[in-house]
Amino acid sequence: MIIRAGFEASFTFAEPTAVLMMMYVHPSRTHTLRSTEQLIVNPMVPIFDYTDTYGNHCGRTVVPAGQVRFRGDAVVHDDGLPDAQVWDAFQHPIQDLPSEVLLFLLGSRYCEVDSELRDTAWALFGKLPAGWPLVQAVCDFVHRHIRFDYSQARANRTALEAYRERVGVCRDYMHLAIAFCRCLNVPARYCTGYLGDIGVPPVPSPMDFSAWFEVFLGGHWYVFDARNNTPRIGRILMARGRDAADVALTTTFGVNQLQLFQVWTDQVSA
Repeated sequence: MIIRAGFEASFTFAEPTAVLMMMYVHPSRTHTLRSTEQLIVNPMVPIFDYTDTYGNHCGRTVVPAGQVRFRGDAVVHDDGLPDAQVWDAFQHPIQDLPSEVLLFLLGSRYCEVDSELRDTAWALFGKLPAGWPLVQAVCDFVHRHIRFDYSQARANRTALEAYRERVGVCRDYMHLAIAFCRCLNVPARYCTGYLGDIGVPPVPSPMDFSAWFEVFLGGHWYVFDARNNTPRIGRILMARGRDAADVALTTTFGVNQLQLFQVWTDQVSA
């Protein structure tokens, strides 16, 4: 299956501004690119690539004052298979986890683990079988508990607030599920990328970047999605981190205003 995925975002900057960009397909997916990935900044400015703490492909630049347009486009081969379902994937005792995984048991900006969520998690899920069934139970609960509503989106909503308010967008579903998993001693990390309406009925709302999360079970990282809560095809990973704070499309160091934002993710012929 061939997927064309990309975005366009336009900002107005008050003055020349440093910008960090996380606009590329993740390095783990670069071998599936069918053509050179295009990232264009207009007006043209030099982009300096780097790899962040979590292995994401990032860029940095300084843009001039005025309107600046960012556009990315990629053609990607996908195996067309739905998210893996491995019901016998086991939960590691903490002492057996690889050291590099331990970070994803700790609290982060949007995923509080030293809060009432810990007691709530153990009250809701503490008697369930560990491993895959436990994580799926978390997803089932979060999927039912939160009502999806774009009009209620808020950039600073935390997992605890999502639990209390019971409304949000895909990032809020994932933050709450991640926080619950970490409270239950399951390493969990946040993911962002492209997920179009491929293999499912199209949704009338505008396309956006999607969020999902991964948990470490049985020696591997596996995808879970508390918002859709069903295996999907055509995910294209862009970045991973502790939560949404680590995977922002742009991080700007000056005053700016978003003027235009659109995302496309479409299956195309070979």
